[in-house]
Amino acid sequence: MIFVRSRWGWLSLAIGCLAAGIVLSMIVPRMLGDGIDTALRVSESGFLWWQTSRETAIWLVAGTIVIASALRGVAGYGQSYLAEVVSQKVSYDVRNAIYDRLQRLSFAYYDQAQTGQLMSRATVDVEAIRMFFGMGIIGLLQMVVMVAAISVVLLMMDWKLALMTMAFLPFIGWLAYRFSSRIRPIWMKIQQLMAVLGTVLQESLIGVRIVKSFNREKEESRKFSSQAGELYDEQISVARQMAINMPFIIFIMTLPTILVLWYGGREVVAGTMTIGHLTQFILYVNMMVMPVRQAGMIVNLASRTVSAGQRILEILDTESAVKEKPDAIELDTVKGEVAFENVSFSYDSVSPTLKDVSFEAKPGQLVALLGGSGSGKSTIANLISRFYDVTGGKISVDGIDIRDVTLTSLRRNVGISQQDIFLFSGTIKDNIAYGAVDASIEQIEAVAKAAHLHDFIMTLPDGYDTWVGERGLTLSGGEKQRLAIARTLLINPSVLILDDSMSNVDAETEHLIRQALDRLIKGRTTFIITHRLPIIKNADLILMLEKGEIAEMGKHNELMAKEGLYYQIYQSQLMSQEPEKNSTEEQ
Repeated sequence: MIFVRSRWGWLSLAIGCLAAGIVLSMIVPRMLGDGIDTALRVSESGFLWWQTSRETAIWLVAGTIVIASALRGVAGYGQSYLAEVVSQKVSYDVRNAIYDRLQRLSFAYYDQAQTGQLMSRATVDVEAIRMFFGMGIIGLLQMVVMVAAISVVLLMMDWKLALMTMAFLPFIGWLAYRFSSRIRPIWMKIQQLMAVLGTVLQESLIGVRIVKSFNREKEESRKFSSQAGELYDEQISVARQMAINMPFIIFIMTLPTILVLWYGGREVVAGTMTIGHLTQFILYVNMMVMPVRQAGMIVNLASRTVSAGQRILEILDTESAVKEKPDAIELDTVKGEVAFENVSFSYDSVSPTLKDVSFEAKPGQLVALLGGSGSGKSTIANLISRFYDVTGGKISVDGIDIRDVTLTSLRRNVGISQQDIFLFSGTIKDNIAYGAVDASIEQIEAVAKAAHLHDFIMTLPDGYDTWVGERGLTLSGGEKQRLAIARTLLINPSVLILDDSMSNVDAETEHLIRQALDRLIKGRTTFIITHRLPIIKNADLILMLEKGEIAEMGKHNELMAKEGLYYQIYQSQLMSQEPEKNSTEEQ
């Protein structure tokens, strides 16, 4: 309702036009009935002055009907236009609220959420709400107000006949309620199936190269067809319910007309009711039928909207696992001292990923994180940027607990080049400057040169204005990683995290990047997740992780002297890189 309250002015104008349209539409039956009675009485009298009065009355009736119909058309235009304005504005607000909430949720939410489901809620479900506010809510008001107004008029005209007519309304209301109860769960399932279908489509399009590589086109088509078939069946189920219920409701609404003709005809014959009066009554009853006919569409829209609203509220009511304190302080440019004090963390609150991790990185130090898959290297990197919150212990930057500072100021000081590199559809320049949109072209070129990407960019037809395809698919793995490094360096963070950022870089490019990094990391605390021996040997601190714990910690020579886990890994995996290093240096 908060979205409706903010647009109450527009909705009030739409309701005003609706009320005006109803009043004007109710004038027409009255005028026609009075015109018929006047014409009949005058023609039977035979007096000349009544003859003149009859013509005048007929012209007055005709003129009034024309004016009322024209004004009703104007009111109808205002009602339709303003209702659409309200629906568009509400959907605009809802869509932005969803997107804003999704931007503020932590990594923990996206570990479980499916992209296709989220896209469906931001598009299909919002569209269902838009349609309800564009047609459903106004249609519902029109039905309620018109039925109430006509009921009052009918009671004033002939209370006995009116009660006969309105006796059917409770039964019709019960039928509409039963219909709504039946199709609401079906619409919920349809919304879910549309989201699943979107997920299947999104995954197959993103993974199209894998699909083709493994000749899975037919299987993916069958999977999509199966999901589309389930959606088809549910939508046919709704159509079947509509086809069964609506004709029956319309049939029930024709019964009052039969009663009116039977009872009213007898009253006309008896002389207690005029033909014009009976005509008015029949026209008003038919006017009551029209909004009731729309009840099926309104119930359908309302049921779909309730289902869509529940799915949207699941997002809007979700609280981020990482919350900023109301009194969080703004972190100025930091020196770069990072300390972990007995830090523990678990993604699922069951199996711990980190257990009692403690270390301290001094400003300007190069820290190498080493360990097997699942040892906790990337988790440490994510915790420093507070993408997740620790479940135990404390992380501090320059002695300040990172939970006490604003997320914006923390991430302004901590730059991270993640393992899964994502590039947006746009130019190379835009992608490099993503975190510093006001950066000059000179600054962009400087970081590109530092990442040894500038020479490659200058070979492209449009240079820095070259368009990068979706997810950067037009670039090689090494080029994407160098671009990601340049993007991170441009924000000039005090703490730099490179998460396996050289895994797809050849030896020559790695050597050039390492030379650039040697200059750039001075005065900057740098964490590197890598298995590259030259970087590890030059690190000021090596954290050897195993099963979420720090097995060993120190410099290369210190760890080699211990002949522990690091020594074993060096002997079995790292020492083979020595010839490659020497060969590179000789060149």
